[in-house]
Amino acid sequence: MAQKSETEDKVIIFDTTLRDGEQSAGAGLTVEEKLRIAHQLASLGVDVIEAGFAASSPGDFEAVRRIAQEVKGPTICTLARAVPSDIDAAGKALEGIENTRIHTFISSSDIHLMHQMRKDREAIMDMAVESVKRAKQYTDDVEFSPMDASRTDPVYLHAMLEAVIKAGATTVNIPDTVGYATPEEFGALIKGIFENVPNIDQAVVSVHCHNDLGMAGANSLAAVENGARQVEGCINGLGERAGNAALEEVIMALETRPDHYKAGTGIHTKELGNASRMISNIFGFPVQYNKAIVGRNAFRHSSGIHQDAYLKDHSTFEIMEPETVGWRGEALVLTKLSGRAGLRARLAELGYRLNDEELTNVFTPFKDLADNKGEVDDRDLHALMSEQHRFADTERTYKVGDVHVVCGNDTEPEAGVTLLCPDGEHRSSTQHGTGPVDAVCKAIDSIIDMDVELTEFAVNAVTEGIDALGDVTIRVEKDGNVYSGRGADSDIVVASAKAYVNAINRLLVIGEQDAGAAVTAPTETV
Repeated sequence: MAQKSETEDKVIIFDTTLRDGEQSAGAGLTVEEKLRIAHQLASLGVDVIEAGFAASSPGDFEAVRRIAQEVKGPTICTLARAVPSDIDAAGKALEGIENTRIHTFISSSDIHLMHQMRKDREAIMDMAVESVKRAKQYTDDVEFSPMDASRTDPVYLHAMLEAVIKAGATTVNIPDTVGYATPEEFGALIKGIFENVPNIDQAVVSVHCHNDLGMAGANSLAAVENGARQVEGCINGLGERAGNAALEEVIMALETRPDHYKAGTGIHTKELGNASRMISNIFGFPVQYNKAIVGRNAFRHSSGIHQDAYLKDHSTFEIMEPETVGWRGEALVLTKLSGRAGLRARLAELGYRLNDEELTNVFTPFKDLADNKGEVDDRDLHALMSEQHRFADTERTYKVGDVHVVCGNDTEPEAGVTLLCPDGEHRSSTQHGTGPVDAVCKAIDSIIDMDVELTEFAVNAVTEGIDALGDVTIRVEKDGNVYSGRGADSDIVVASAKAYVNAINRLLVIGEQDAGAAVTAPTETV
């Protein structure tokens, strides 16, 4: 049975970076960070943004509310378990706002019913139907997901889908929650739904695939081949465990091979690069160099044979033009002699549109970097802008001032650090450590007086060469929660101080946003 005609040739792109993506271990975003990502996703042209899980915490509720109020274009969605309190919280977060959706879900596989839900099939069916009916009181656009659908008895799955569509669901989403399916199996599952659910023509069929066996993208595309017209996923493949389908890969497969899939998207693909870099910077999760579409090496040719053929005709070894996914050439060379106009123009080409105050704030660190390394390239600029955003999000917390380090192979490392504190005062401390970074962290600890455990430390060069801008990622743990921080500087020790303070600032801001009573939500959803 065919899909509705208006979605026949278009695949709806449902982005869950701000919900499932934030469930990535070690992730944690402030409301302002989520809002900035949501605006970029709107520029990308995604059809639906799952802005969060409104019932899970006050911070998530506020993020969903603000995104729904401020981000125009995409449908704004929030997740809710099939329980009244979750659905009511979702409805309240979206109250008075047009173009919204509630996405409710419940487990459907026998293994989940037995070990997680501890309810029988009839009770689960009733909860599914009642949750859809309750959500319809708040919005006409209701999505329903039977969690672990790929391991659910097909007969029971078909009956559940028929019942929730009858109750008012406008989208039914088929999750491969644990990444168990193969493309052939998952395609057959979608085909079977069209063949065995009598009222399936009254809803859009969606898929939400996890990547535990590395097949999330392939499974999503197999579903499209068999009639699904919504794909859910995350930019950079973020998400629970091994992540979700990487939306940039699914999108470009559809855009590059319309001859095969007979479907396309409404995505502005030139924004994929900007979205990937922004999300990588904010989450603190670097993108692997050989990542399809958005990886650093995705359009670089190393082999002499490849280079020779590429120079004769790009199509010999490129099936996409780099510019179509946001790769830009460097028309302007930025050095210490460059002025504000040149910097503003280059940043605008990279997707950063700054007012005069914002330009002034970034101009000084730009000049400092240019003095240190000569030429500043695009990756340097992305790192600088990420650094400015990190500071802007944490105005009420701590900022790194001066950092002085003494170390050597016959000297006990010593670090002196000055921080600008929330009360406007500058406070300093000098401490010894096993190394310069350890000494810096101990000095910061003595100023902030917070007991955290540093669980991960990684250094990456943003650019090549001995004068490269260093990008440090640090993760700290407190009370069982992990917070990531990043810092960029031409001095690795200074970058480490910035990353450590950024992680602590995230801890403070997120803790403040989530203060108060919160509904505890399951960590693994859909």
